[in-house]
Amino acid sequence: MNLTVNDKPMELQNGSSLRDLLQHLSLGTKRGIAVAVNAEVIAGEDWGNKQLTENDKIIIIRAAQGG
Repeated sequence: MNLTVNDKPMELQNGSSLRDLLQHLSLGTKRGIAVAVNAEVIAGEDWGNKQLTENDKIIIIRAAQGG
């Protein structure tokens, strides 16, 4: 299926969850991440249950440290 991740097109296997996407991007175990699917923020405990569908728009934000 076709997705948009942080404004970049991406293909992922049909039936993939949000957690599958994050693992594909090597972000599955990272802390300090916020994720929204189609402008809806998804809680970390729900990533495995959130099924992605064709043309979903995903935004991934990683917290940065510094001043």
